[in-house]
Amino acid sequence: MPEIFQVEVAPNQNVTAIEYPSAAPDPNGAKLVLGHGAGANQTSAFIVAFATALAARGIATVTFNFLYSEQGRRVPDPNSKLEACYSAVIETVRGRAVYRPGKLVIGGKSMGGRIASQVAATDIGELAGLVFLGYPLHPPGRTDRLRATHLRNVRAPMLFVQGSRDAFGTPDELRPILGSLDVHSDLYVVEGGDHSFKVPRSLGINQTDVYRDIQDHIETWLRSKLAN
Repeated sequence: MPEIFQVEVAPNQNVTAIEYPSAAPDPNGAKLVLGHGAGANQTSAFIVAFATALAARGIATVTFNFLYSEQGRRVPDPNSKLEACYSAVIETVRGRAVYRPGKLVIGGKSMGGRIASQVAATDIGELAGLVFLGYPLHPPGRTDRLRATHLRNVRAPMLFVQGSRDAFGTPDELRPILGSLDVHSDLYVVEGGDHSFKVPRSLGINQTDVYRDIQDHIETWLRSKLAN
């Protein structure tokens, strides 16, 4: 049963977080924190589906609202506030009872993943890895505005799940960037997928199967990294 808890971001400013407990005992004692995208909060069908599916696979998962979405605002906060919120969530998760140091993985969908990477590029402490569900490499149509320089400062392994039709950055755009990083980074391509991994009906592929394959890959990748 998901557990709701509060995270203090600043005095008198809290956000709601939800922990989806592992459906089976996990010898690694790992936790995955997922931030939501810019246009929807942690109760979006996408975030709930991934958090539920990963927990069912034995990976305890925590989701949360950024402060602007908690307060019912549509426009995301500035980067500094988004990063402060994500950092507060990490600190709270690390302070909870069921957690093993060095087994924390962070990431998220689109903006949530980007903010996770920016936090990881600072002195946030040891991380086991990062998982990006559609990394927003650049705004649609603005390939001159890359959001990649800070990735050089991330010291944990990274998994990029990217749709082949992602308007925020295609796999071909990501590959040379990932190849230039010192840390090991993996790219999982969702053939035909857009920024949310939705595929055209013309491909004859069930969307549920697409999501399941992604979730299976995330599980396999996480277990390989946490076993090290």
